[in-house]
Amino acid sequence: MRFSSLEFYRERAAQARAEADAATLEHVRERCRRSEEAWTGLAERLERTERMRVEHEAAKGLMLTASMAADETAS
Repeated sequence: MRFSSLEFYRERAAQARAEADAATLEHVRERCRRSEEAWTGLAERLERTERMRVEHEAAKGLMLTASMAADETAS
């Protein structure tokens, strides 16, 4: 599900970029560029969040492994 959200954000950014390139009116072009920037920001934020989640889960796994090893040593 998360990947499809990332894909969705990237597709919307690309669509906004294409609309900006095709726009003949300056205010429409600017609106499309702002939209592209917003969609790109959402995609980047989701990527960063996913990366942090994976790192957090890995660290949690290491702490659990270390804790289990310490318990075995103490026994």
